[in-house]
Amino acid sequence: MCLILTTFAAIISTIVWYAKAPDFTYRIGTLALMYWGAALMWLGDAIFSVAGGEGFFDLSLDDTLLGIVIVMIGLIGWLVLLLANDPKGVFAKFAPSAKTRKA
Repeated sequence: MCLILTTFAAIISTIVWYAKAPDFTYRIGTLALMYWGAALMWLGDAIFSVAGGEGFFDLSLDDTLLGIVIVMIGLIGWLVLLLANDPKGVFAKFAPSAKTRKA
């Protein structure tokens, strides 16, 4: 289920990235790359599971919860990156600039 959830998240974020293609303000491409990396990781895990004699998809509740947690961690990581870059300059309004600080 991790593979299914991260692949859906990767597809959705890629569609959003493509729809907003000229505007890279929110770095949706970075979010899409995070999810595609996770999907490739889970694909490798599924291939090795099949090689070990298990099924390709693990549809258990634990694996579903793990997939949800992975998608949430990707969103949180992207949000931290977005806030650190501050594309709209929201935090710059609250921080004093170097010119206004006294030495």
